[in-house]
Amino acid sequence: MNRHQLAMARRRHELVARSASQRSALIDGIEPLMRKAAALDRLVTSVRGHPLVTGLIAGAVALVGARKLFELTTRLLSLYMLFRR
Repeated sequence: MNRHQLAMARRRHELVARSASQRSALIDGIEPLMRKAAALDRLVTSVRGHPLVTGLIAGAVALVGARKLFELTTRLLSLYMLFRR
């Protein structure tokens, strides 16, 4: 091998190492986003599996309003936790 080929091989090795480092940094940076996407995917799968319940909830939000429905749900959950004990 001549000097030019050795320099090219060394440069290639440096580029491959830098590429691996960047790939690792990208994977580490996107991991929290992937966890959130997985949670959203589970939610969407659940909603698709129960279209009647989803429709009822959407109708209740439209008729009653999100704030009132949230307050009612909070109260019912509190009562449920009291009776459960």
